[in-house]
Amino acid sequence: MHEEAIAKLRQIFSENGAIRVITHLDTDGLTSATILINALKKFNQSFWLTTVKQLEDDMLDRLLKDAGKQKWKAIFFLDLGSSKLRKIKEFSNYLPLFVIDHHELDPLYGLEKADDKGKNENFFLADTSQYNNEEMSASCLTYLFVKKLDKSNKPLSQLAILGLIGDILDKNIGKNVQTIIEDAKDSGMQVKRGLTVFSAMRPIHKALEFSSNIFIPGVTGNTNGAIIMLRDLGIDMRNAKGYRTLLDLNKEELSRLITTILLRRVNYDNQEIINNIYLIKVSNHIWDAREISTMINACGRLNYSSLAIAFLMGSKKARDKIEDVYTKYKHHIIQSLNTVNNIDKIIGEKYVIINAKKMIKDTMIGTIVSILTSSFLYKEGTIIVGMAYRKDRKIKISARVVRGRKGYNSDNGDNSEGGDIDVNLEHVLRSVISVIGGEVGGHMNAAGCLISRKKESEFIELLKRSMDTEQIRIVA
Repeated sequence: MHEEAIAKLRQIFSENGAIRVITHLDTDGLTSATILINALKKFNQSFWLTTVKQLEDDMLDRLLKDAGKQKWKAIFFLDLGSSKLRKIKEFSNYLPLFVIDHHELDPLYGLEKADDKGKNENFFLADTSQYNNEEMSASCLTYLFVKKLDKSNKPLSQLAILGLIGDILDKNIGKNVQTIIEDAKDSGMQVKRGLTVFSAMRPIHKALEFSSNIFIPGVTGNTNGAIIMLRDLGIDMRNAKGYRTLLDLNKEELSRLITTILLRRVNYDNQEIINNIYLIKVSNHIWDAREISTMINACGRLNYSSLAIAFLMGSKKARDKIEDVYTKYKHHIIQSLNTVNNIDKIIGEKYVIINAKKMIKDTMIGTIVSILTSSFLYKEGTIIVGMAYRKDRKIKISARVVRGRKGYNSDNGDNSEGGDIDVNLEHVLRSVISVIGGEVGGHMNAAGCLISRKKESEFIELLKRSMDTEQIRIVA
């Protein structure tokens, strides 16, 4: 596909007009857009970028009308579109269409794909099937695309890794992603082994205090707890240059810290405490990719997508503002988590449904569900479903599996020894949506949908029934 798509894009470059770009508002979508924008700018191309929560039928209908009026010379969908390929293909009747996405394809699209193959010279899809179904982010797919366009785009590989980490897809690195990592290292990215806490670049006590992906009893969320633990370990928080970071610790100090964290977490899964830390350069500053990913996601969720793009493009002014947005975002998270603690939840043997209604922003519900699935509150394999009202009388729904793909054995309910959880959330939500109507998309372990508020009770009952009968088992 890439060769034909690149040839078509080069042809488009010689024409007058702007290129329309639609992308998702999370870190993966925003990094994908920044990668593409940088590539387009090298060819002096005009573009019009829009970030969206999700690709809805109403929006597609409006875009299709504009496409019919030839308002643009091409359109790109980034980090979205896979679940609506049959509808999206209608755009190719008017202009060249490019979809770069890593989500599950519209299940009915495959039935049409064989018949349409080679017949549509205006439709181009870049997905993981072209890379042996290797798990990767949309930012990685976008980078591989623009690298084919121009090899000088190699430095954009650092943004691809940022998107990868934003979607938490850095656990099982495949051949193609490893190639992108090598490109990023050649372009200045550093990779070090260390504690995967909030940020390896922050003062040690703050990195430990804000550690949510690695919950440390008595330390996470506790400033004094972090300071006392470091003091008891004999680890100085400061040196002559100021506060020390995790990267400033020597091997002996790091060993003592890791041992203490493991002892405090004796009842938790400790498999992912030590992992690669990716240090990337953005806006002439070195950042821990995990930290900057959270900051970019914060901008998208709070309607500051343009600020995030400007920051990723190297704007110093945007860099000065982005941490303020992140501070605001943290307050939203704290308020939302307090709401979750205080509201009634629907709890089944294998699932928890959190119907936040108006109490949590619809743009935040996915983030809150993700935080809960990374916490110590629910056993591995539990499906967490969050629901939040939108202003347009619709409900945004996000579903995740606790701690990624490590599930629990439904035969006895005990924590498993490991393996992949054999349940597909996108399929679960789609089975409900097929009955009541709505829109759905996502992955095996992370999916979402949009329904009418009138269908709220019916959705919950059907979802409960579906998850009660879903066979969750461990695949060795």
